[in-house]
Parts: sequence; structure tokens; C-alpha cells
Amino acid sequence: MKSSTYKSPAYQVLPVAIEKIVPNTYNPNAVAPPEMKLLYDSIKEDGYTMPIVCYYSKQQDLYIIVDGFHRYRIMKEHKDIYERENGMLPVTVIDKPLSNRMASTIRHNRARGSHDVDLMSNIVKELHEIGRSDAWISKHMGMSKDEILRLKQVTGLAALFRDVKFGKAWKPVEEDGEKQE
Repeated sequence: MKSSTYKSPAYQVLPVAIEKIVPNTYNPNAVAPPEMKLLYDSIKEDGYTMPIVCYYSKQQDLYIIVDGFHRYRIMKEHKDIYERENGMLPVTVIDKPLSNRMASTIRHNRARGSHDVDLMSNIVKELHEIGRSDAWISKHMGMSKDEILRLKQVTGLAALFRDVKFGKAWKPVEEDGEKQE
């Protein structure tokens, strides 16, 4: 077996002060209060067993969350967790452009649960606006063409359909079965 020089981010966990970590602006994942309580209980009992996945912005000198927003929230909202962890979160860093980070967020989330439709449609809209095709969105976010179409419909923006091929218009049928001219 040939060894590779690639090293998964999970092998390079960094302790990062929570004050240096910020949420992304596009995460469509929502967690209901009972599950947030369960997440708190899990972190209280087991500690942080999974690092937060972030992108490091050199320009801002901040870590932007790609995955792990709710684990981040637990520390922000629970003084006992913050104090026990000395305000530090375990972080792995990925270095990818924004569209790939969006896709990473969606892949992580979809593997675990459901998404808010309006927020998901906004992500599809943003990706479309920065030039990502439906095929790219489908491949990188694990969505079918129908899902992408439905999310585009939610936004109500005609620009999202500029590359869609539509069939010939139908002609209405009179009640007696004859076509109108």
C-alpha cells in the first residue's frame, strides 16, 4: 500500500479561544431546543468529542465555522462549559474557497439531520450568483435536480432559471374539447 502525504484535518486539532471563532453567515441547520439540551448534556458528560471545523481567515484573524455551530453555541451560552474548557474549543481547519466551504457545511449537516428550506434556498441562490452550476451544486451538496429546482422556486427569482430549458407552451382546451386559437 502506497503512503500518501495527505493528512486529514482531524489529525491536526488546535485549541482555539472561542473569542477568535465566529459563525458563518449561511448555515441553514436548525436544532430544536430538546436536541440543544441533549447536546449540552452530551458535552457536559463527555466533553467535546468532535472538533469544530473552521476556515481560518488571515485577513480577519478569525476562525469561521464550517461545521460545529451548535457545539460552539453550547460554550457561548453555558458558563459552566466555558469555564471547564478554559474558553477553548477544539478546531480543525480546512482551507477552501467560500463555495466549497458552503458545500462542506451542507454535507456535514445533511449527514446528521434536516435543514431550514428558506436558508437552503438562499444558499442555492448564493452559489448560483457566484457562478456555480446546478451540476456543481448537485455533486458537492448531494442534492437531486428536483431538490435544486424546488429550492430555486422558493426564492422566487427568475434569474435562477435563466439556464433552464422549458418546453413549448400549452394551449388551453375549451370545455367541449377543442383548442382555442
